[in-house]
Amino acid sequence: MNFYPLKFKPIYKELIWGGHKLCNILGKDFPADKKIGESWELADLPNDKTVIANGEFAGKTLSEILQKYPEQITGRKNYQPPFGLLIKFIDAADVLSVQVHPDKEAVKKLKAGNPKTECWYIIGCEPNSCIYKGLKAGITKEQFAQSIKDGTCAELLNKVPVKPGQCHFLPAGTVHAIGAGILLAEIQTPSDTTFRVFDWNRLQNGKPRQLHIEQALESIHFDQKAEKLAVITDGRLVDTEFFKIDKITAQAGTCEKITKGTMKVIIVISGSGQITGAVNFEKGQTILLPAIFEGEITFGSNTEYLLTTV
Repeated sequence: MNFYPLKFKPIYKELIWGGHKLCNILGKDFPADKKIGESWELADLPNDKTVIANGEFAGKTLSEILQKYPEQITGRKNYQPPFGLLIKFIDAADVLSVQVHPDKEAVKKLKAGNPKTECWYIIGCEPNSCIYKGLKAGITKEQFAQSIKDGTCAELLNKVPVKPGQCHFLPAGTVHAIGAGILLAEIQTPSDTTFRVFDWNRLQNGKPRQLHIEQALESIHFDQKAEKLAVITDGRLVDTEFFKIDKITAQAGTCEKITKGTMKVIIVISGSGQITGAVNFEKGQTILLPAIFEGEITFGSNTEYLLTTV
């Protein structure tokens, strides 16, 4: 069996806060009248499984290939599903809801969902764009619960200006929201469990979106330290028990060796090139390099990409 770099067909999510940057900037292909908020690039969840788009495995899901060739793809003899990453591009034309994702302890206590740790890499943003990340110092559970009732909970969050090239780490238990006008890449553990506490009084189909206040209050880390939410712009961006991310820049005309032994995922932020085996890539694409694969990347233009390992 010839194992090669795998490309995928994105899964598009039409959302109330979505826009058209995924199409206009990253070259995604969807109807102009659709407001797409998320492009799921690499997914292995029960209801969302990305399909391979190239080569001998085209038409099969990542899940199907992992069942048949787990060690060749992941490098692990004892691989257990689901796949350890969920990778998305997000276009926030409007502000997202204030929300939190649970950690293992909260999931066990609530008997619901799956833990989720994530990070955001800012690809582009409009002037004065910001995110909301963590609580201001000293905010208690009781204070935050009252602010939800009052509709003022956003005032208790850290409002953080953003610019392209920043990576924001958001461990499980961090209350957060993406502000309007931001295009980003999201790398996370394989979970879609989200507890909303506030949605800016928006209506969807004439009704407020569902909130999950009790679950959110049980999931938020009210004692979280500010240093846990550091902003990194170069080199090793994230180093957790779940995944590691390195920011790589390469000049046009240069090459890089790909060694086997470790599965790698490349998220192309800008530029273009080719990987051994005539697999071309360009900005906005996500490519999985099986652990058994070795070869070379040739860069056709100046390129920036995120190299993710599990």
